[in-house]
Order: sequence, then C-alpha cells, then structure tokens
Amino acid sequence: MIIQVAGIIDKEEARMLMNLGVEYLGFPLRLPVNKEDLTEEEAVEVIKTILPPHKAVLITYLDKADEIITFCNFLGVKIVQLHGGISPGELKRLKESTPGIQVIKSLVVRGDNLTELEETVEALSPYCDMFITDTFDPSTGAEGATGRTHDWNISRRLVEISPKPVIIAGGLKPSNVKAAILATRPAGVDVHTGIEGADGRKDHYLTRKFLSETLKGFQELAS
Repeated sequence: MIIQVAGIIDKEEARMLMNLGVEYLGFPLRLPVNKEDLTEEEAVEVIKTILPPHKAVLITYLDKADEIITFCNFLGVKIVQLHGGISPGELKRLKESTPGIQVIKSLVVRGDNLTELEETVEALSPYCDMFITDTFDPSTGAEGATGRTHDWNISRRLVEISPKPVIIAGGLKPSNVKAAILATRPAGVDVHTGIEGADGRKDHYLTRKFLSETLKGFQELAS
C-alpha cells in the first residue's frame, strides 16, 4: 500500500504529512508546464528533513540520464518519477550508472491511448521499479497535477499487464480514492491537488480523510 503525496511546499507541510504516515513525498521540479511549489534550493532543505521510513521523490520531465543523475545528487534523492518521453536506452543508462536509484515511470492517459501505454509498459518495465498512471489536460498540456480523473478501466488494464507495481494518480481525493482502488487494484495511490485547501497547502483534515479512505480501499481488496 504505497501512498505518495506530491507538491510539497515547505518543511512544515512535510512534517505534517510524515506525522500522518505518508511514506512518499513528491517534489515536482524542472517542469515545462506546471508551476513549481518551491525552488530547487528550498527543496534541498526540505528533503534533508525527510528521514526513513519516509522517502523523498523527485518528479520531473528530464529525459537524459546524465541530467537526471546530476539533479538527484544535488537534491539528495534516490527515487525519481519521470514524466518525460524518456527512451529505453536512457533509462538503462540511468539504472546502470546509479546503483540503488529507483525509477517510477509515468503512464499518462490521453483519452483512448491504451495500446500506446501497453507498449510503453512492455518496453520500459525492465528499467523501471514502478509505474504511475496520470491524466493529461489538453487545455494546459500538463501530464499530472491536473485534478482530472481518467478512465479507470485503462489503469486497471495497466495494473493487470505490468510486471512492476502500478500506482494510480489523476484527480484522486478523499471522496473517490476508495472507489479508484477497488476499480483498479493498484499497488498504491498518489494525490496532489485533491487534498489542498483554498490556500494551496495540504489540508490536515483532507489528508487524514484521504489516508483513511485509502486504507479502507486496500483493506476491502484484501478481504
């Protein structure tokens, strides 16, 4: 039961999430579309406060192994979530050049592109540790943090065929995360905007409710 919260703003927010039991804390940086939540230098300082069993995750569109490795080393992270169109060759170089790095590759649902996503799973699974589904927003070009859901039947199919664990994301929030888990049977869930208050910060109550509904969903799957 993997739970990731993306879009960490500062140390206070990170501390609140860790105290509530969130394991994976995501930092979207070097993005072509979405606004970043904090500077790279600020991210370094927040990441220093994230201690095991909690984990910091770089979320980025970088697609060259050398750039990804350099940036991970700068931030002090060992997990990277890649949203760019990275090639199998670059992924292979990334894994071989950096022992211990974990790679999560996005599978962005753009309407009915299931065949393309199935081919991506087949081509990239040897070099990934996990996949994460997400939703494309045609109005902005964003491939994540859109607040939009997608056809969960597509995520369910990707969960079924992937030899690696699949996390689901895309418009998840306390009111729908349990249904999403039951519909897709994933290894974990990811949330960003779905637990934010009007001020753009992660809301304590919404986060607790999201975690509670997530636990209910996974417990029901296991029963």
